[in-house]
Amino acid sequence: MAPPPASLSAPNALSLLAPATATARVSSGRWNRLSVSVSVAARPVTRVVSVALAPAAAAVTAQRRLVAAAAATEMAPAASGEEGSKPFVEEMRAVAMKLHTKDQAREGEKEPEAPPVAKWEPSVEGYLRFLVDSKLVFQTLEDIVERAAVPWYAEFRNTGLERSEALKKDLEWFRQQGHTIPEPSDPGTTYSSLLEELSEKDPQAFICHFYNVYFAHTAGGRMIGKKVSEKILNKKELEFYKWEGNLSHLLQNVRNKLNEVASSWSREEKDHCLEETEKSFAYSGGLLRHIFT
Repeated sequence: MAPPPASLSAPNALSLLAPATATARVSSGRWNRLSVSVSVAARPVTRVVSVALAPAAAAVTAQRRLVAAAAATEMAPAASGEEGSKPFVEEMRAVAMKLHTKDQAREGEKEPEAPPVAKWEPSVEGYLRFLVDSKLVFQTLEDIVERAAVPWYAEFRNTGLERSEALKKDLEWFRQQGHTIPEPSDPGTTYSSLLEELSEKDPQAFICHFYNVYFAHTAGGRMIGKKVSEKILNKKELEFYKWEGNLSHLLQNVRNKLNEVASSWSREEKDHCLEETEKSFAYSGGLLRHIFT
């Protein structure tokens, strides 16, 4: 069972429960389960949520900022769905955008607590750790939808957004330049284990991570890659930031699939998916922090 980030505190998780919470329903030593009543979409909903007992709220807030930068404003609104209904992907995007600052997105509601990407000072070693852990996470997502333990996961095979093969090529390029490729580290292995667990036990939560990982990378993730390349790679564009075909069309196809799958969910299941956003940001933020350390 994948432990949650030690930095995610109970007060921080619960304070943002209505717009978003995060990872899994884990019940290991540092996590307790409580039943809390919250108001979601103007309706009281009693949910069982997992909260961490670790005290360092500031660190997870910094991780959220990193992922908010990675999501940025290119997570475009979804195309309209059925008449009179709001596409579920649009709801997912709205929750994610609230975790941005006003500088990152006009819908942002958070105060800036991390330096802007332009002031980051990345290292090749740290960037390699980020790429290695990212490859593990993307490979895990691809393996999960390929196995399709939940039948509708198969809808998300071969979307064109897959990144593991591109990252494999990039890591080989670094190896040819004389760099030692590290093994996956704790942020990557922990997130990978969590995704496996969620995919079996909590499909709605898994889909929240699926959406945020892929869409954030195609948005602000590209901007981060460009800035890092300018600073340490002589402006080389890695395969990680290239897609075959029209990226906007690829994204819209996945939006359509997400909306179709979610159309059969209850309101409670949709709200549970949205509540996972905060933890999705926290775990992805753990990977991005490699770039600076």
